[in-house]
Amino acid sequence: MARQHSTPETRSVRLLKVGEQVRHVISDLLTRQQVHDEILSAHAVSVTEVRMSPDLRQAKVYVKPLLGADEAEVLKALRTNTAFFQREVAQRLKLKYAAKIQFWPDESFDEAGRIDRLLSDPRVARDLGGHGDGGEED
Repeated sequence: MARQHSTPETRSVRLLKVGEQVRHVISDLLTRQQVHDEILSAHAVSVTEVRMSPDLRQAKVYVKPLLGADEAEVLKALRTNTAFFQREVAQRLKLKYAAKIQFWPDESFDEAGRIDRLLSDPRVARDLGGHGDGGEED
């Protein structure tokens, strides 16, 4: 059986589009409080990114509760309601296969905060300022 030839660019664009559609559906379900769960109803949850596998059968959904409050509880509630999310995503997007959804905490905000703290360190600021001045003299 001949395999379809596609470039990495077209494959990645397709994955990004489907991932964004999945993110939109899950965000909509959470915003409209269509998930019948007390914990999810009590928290504002941001769906920051969805990464799809190349065959579109796996979806890693990265979430962050507002202000990072009760992250473990929110993740547990999302994981408990995974079947509901999978069913809704498959119905709304009319996908051939229902993607298996996995919820993960979004660590990017914590990493950005760590980088900001490092950059504001006086030793790092001195090094950055000294390097920039030296480069201008050349």
